[in-house]
Amino acid sequence: MSETWERLLLGKSGLVLQQPFPALPPLPLGMVEGAIVPLADLLQWAVMEAVHDAQLPWPDADCGVVIGSSRGFQAQWEVLAKDYLTQNAPPQNWLDTLPAMASRGIAQLLGTHGPVLAPMAACATGLVAIAQGVDLIRRGQCHRVIVGAGENPITPLTLAGFERLGALAPTGCYPFSPQREGLALGAGAAILVLESAQSLAQRPHIQPYGCILGAGLSADAHHLTAPDPDQRGSRFALEQCLRRSGLKPEAIDYIHAHGTGTQLNDAHEAALISQCLPHLPPLSSTKGATGHTLGASGAIGAIFCLLALRHQRLPPNVGLLGEPIYPNLVAQSRPARIKNALCLSFGFGGQNAVIALGTVPGPEG
Repeated sequence: MSETWERLLLGKSGLVLQQPFPALPPLPLGMVEGAIVPLADLLQWAVMEAVHDAQLPWPDADCGVVIGSSRGFQAQWEVLAKDYLTQNAPPQNWLDTLPAMASRGIAQLLGTHGPVLAPMAACATGLVAIAQGVDLIRRGQCHRVIVGAGENPITPLTLAGFERLGALAPTGCYPFSPQREGLALGAGAAILVLESAQSLAQRPHIQPYGCILGAGLSADAHHLTAPDPDQRGSRFALEQCLRRSGLKPEAIDYIHAHGTGTQLNDAHEAALISQCLPHLPPLSSTKGATGHTLGASGAIGAIFCLLALRHQRLPPNVGLLGEPIYPNLVAQSRPARIKNALCLSFGFGGQNAVIALGTVPGPEG
C-alpha cells in the first residue's frame, strides 16, 4: 500500500485505456499489473501485506475475519456459465464460488477459529466490514479482527451493466469536476488489522495508524440506483457516525469522499457535506487514481484516511477538471493538521456508510 500512497500523493492515476474483452469497447480501467486477477488472489496478497505490516503472530487461532465483496466470485461465474452454454461443460467446484467463500478462505489461511463474516452491501461493503469488525471487538468476542474487502469488477457482465446504466466514463474518472462523465472501474483489495487496546498493550512495539471512533449505517429506501435527493438516509448515517464517535461537526479535519465521478453521486455528496459540516473541511476522492473498486472502495478509503492521519498529509483529488463543485477540494497533496477524518461510502439500493477515524490518544488520553 505504501507504493499506492506515494503515487497518490504525486497525483498519479492507475487508470489506463484498455480493452480486456474484444466484444466491448476500450475503457479507462484500473487493472492490477495490467491483468485480471482472481478475487481470492487479490485478497490473499492484501491479507499477507497487512499481517506482515502488523507483525501478527502466525497462525492466529483467536482472530476474527470480516471480509466482504459486492461482486464476490462473479468473474468465475461468468466463465462457468459460458463454458456450460457453449460446451455443455458442467460447472466444477462451484461451491467454492459462493459469496462467503472468500472470507472463509482467508480464515483458513490464517488458521483462525474465531468469528467469520462476509458482508455484502454494494459499494458500502468495505466500511460495513470494518464496522462489523469493531462490533466484534467491542462485544468482547475477540481482541483482533482482520477486516476489509476485495473486488474484481472487470468482467463482461459488470462492464455491460454499468454501460447500460450510462454510468461508465469513456475517458477517465473526474470526481467533483463540473464536466465529470461517470465512473471508471478498478480492481483491488484492502485489508486492515483491528485490535483492542488490551491486545495492543501486549505488543508495545507496534505503532497503530489510528483508531476507529464510530460508524453510521443507513438505507435510503428510495431507488435502486439513484441517491435520495432529500438526503435522508445519507444524512442519518453521517449524523449517527458523529454522535457515536462523540464528535462535533467542526472536529472533522478531512473527508475521504465516495466521489465516483458520476453526476448524481458527486452533487449529492457535495450538498450533503456542505449542509452537515458548514465549516467545509478539506475533501478528496481518490477514485480518479484507483478507479471505482465497488465493494472494496470503502476499505481502500479508510486506509487512505489512516495514512493521512499518520503522515499528517491530505491526499489529492486526482482527476480534477475545472472549478470543483465542492469549495474546499484538495487539488494537490499538502501537509495539514489532521486529528479526525471521515470516510464515506454510498452504494446501490441507497446503502450508506460513514466511519470516523482518529489519531491514537497519547499516554495522557
